[in-house]
Amino acid sequence: MSKLDRIEELQNILREDKTNFQARREFAVLLLDCNFSEDALKQFLYLSKIFPKDSSIFYNLGITYEKLKDLPNAEIAYQKAIKLAPQEVDALYNLGLVYSDMKKYNEAIDCFEQVLSADNNDSNTYFSIGLCYFKQKKFEGAKYYFERALELNPEDIYAHFYLGNILKEIGDIEGARIEFQTVLDISPDYSWAYYNLGVIDYEEGETNSAIINLQKTLEFNPKDVEAYKIYAKILAKNKDYESANSLLISAIEKLPEEGDLYYIMAQIQKLNGSNEGYVQYLNEALKYSSTLSISAKQIKKELENYLT
Repeated sequence: MSKLDRIEELQNILREDKTNFQARREFAVLLLDCNFSEDALKQFLYLSKIFPKDSSIFYNLGITYEKLKDLPNAEIAYQKAIKLAPQEVDALYNLGLVYSDMKKYNEAIDCFEQVLSADNNDSNTYFSIGLCYFKQKKFEGAKYYFERALELNPEDIYAHFYLGNILKEIGDIEGARIEFQTVLDISPDYSWAYYNLGVIDYEEGETNSAIINLQKTLEFNPKDVEAYKIYAKILAKNKDYESANSLLISAIEKLPEEGDLYYIMAQIQKLNGSNEGYVQYLNEALKYSSTLSISAKQIKKELENYLT
């Protein structure tokens, strides 16, 4: 029997007997599993009033609120579950994730450290602490916890990926390359690893290798705007304006509201001797000022200087 068929069966049971709480619990969990989060919320809230000391109900209520992006209520639900069953670390871990999403990093780290007190070999928890430090740009702390996560789980591509970013940030370029390549060894379609390798190659002046990595980036993520931008700049630097033009036309078709793409296209048009195209794409860039990495004022001034 499929989950959806079981949901329908449980609905029929509850129509006949609203007090069948075992069926209602199963019904609520299945609704949550099938992403009927609003309906699941109603069921868990009802059950929480009937069983106010049942930690599992509040735990599932927390998950439901998380799925609904209601972090304050998720926090309250997990706190209630922890109060009812302090020995259950799943709610504590999830509360840490909620705090992290709320950017309450110290509170998140405190939750995760409590999880580690119960299980010192939980690689996911080490990773989560590392991510909290990373988001605060506390790279030494993040590095320690990502490395600890990898000691326990060498196949954790996300720990390798973030560790690669840290190593690049602190100037260990070869170390960063190794980490990003390790990501690809484990997961060959991870576009961000190709992108980061492409950026390193670009910054190191290895344009041929950069192009290969950026092409792989776009193969697996055709909407990576930053990859398009760097790729177009490389082609322009090589005076391959025709390829740059084709690349940006394709990029704009996929990402029509990215102002930077129009601005770079304008520069390509100017370099290629198309003054009309230069003006056209500057004006197009101004239509999408919210996605520009330079100010609209600067583009207006550039346009004004050209036309006068």
